[in-house]
Amino acid sequence: MTAPNETPTPAPAAQKQDNPLTDIAVNVILPVLILSHCSKDGERFWNLGPYMAMGLAIAIPLAYGIWHFIQHKKLNTFSAVGVGNVLLTGLITIYLFSTNDPETRKHAPLLFGIKEAVQPLILGSLFILTHKSATPLFNAFVYNDAIFDHGRINKMVRKNDKVSELSRLLWTSTLLFFGSFCLSSVMNLGLAFYFLHDLDPTSENWKELYNKDVGRITGWGFLVIGVPLLVVGGFILARMIKGLKALTGLETEKILQAR
Repeated sequence: MTAPNETPTPAPAAQKQDNPLTDIAVNVILPVLILSHCSKDGERFWNLGPYMAMGLAIAIPLAYGIWHFIQHKKLNTFSAVGVGNVLLTGLITIYLFSTNDPETRKHAPLLFGIKEAVQPLILGSLFILTHKSATPLFNAFVYNDAIFDHGRINKMVRKNDKVSELSRLLWTSTLLFFGSFCLSSVMNLGLAFYFLHDLDPTSENWKELYNKDVGRITGWGFLVIGVPLLVVGGFILARMIKGLKALTGLETEKILQAR
């Protein structure tokens, strides 16, 4: 693939910002708590059993994703991938819960591992696929006009005849961001095998143990995706500032938006 030659179009500022704490609570914390503490059959009111616990853990983020779409009147890329992930979890769980065959249940680590590995790959691929669009995801998450002064940068880049160099800088930074998702994919696959490989398919409480392991994978998976993104994102941000300074001749405070 080659970098485009046109000056990248800055992403429009979002009219209404999502609350990341709400996203984390609904998509990670609540499902983890439900799967970890409500999957047991018992007399306490929170002992929902494996079927109801898994159903509730899936229903909450799914309902939130639908509500988010209705409220914002547009499809949020990351929310859509999250809903797809929830549905895949449900389908895999239905498939495994519907059988008492130990040989079929032995496939749980592979099935769940593939599902967990595919999610960050899809997210990362969206950065590549939207690179030449009017609103690249990389612009929205890293090179956005809330951080960088696009007007001043583009003016100096054109003045210095560095348009192709700017495009190359954005393209290589996008590839680095995609690389962090690839790393997360491999780590997610490893997590699934780590938590599910020793799950005894002949155990009487197999479904309860499966739910708890899925909860652990969900919780740790958030860190496995988030930490590489934070580390690589910080590196890319520093790299972008250094590259933009070289292309524009401006100091850091002139490249970044005034605070």
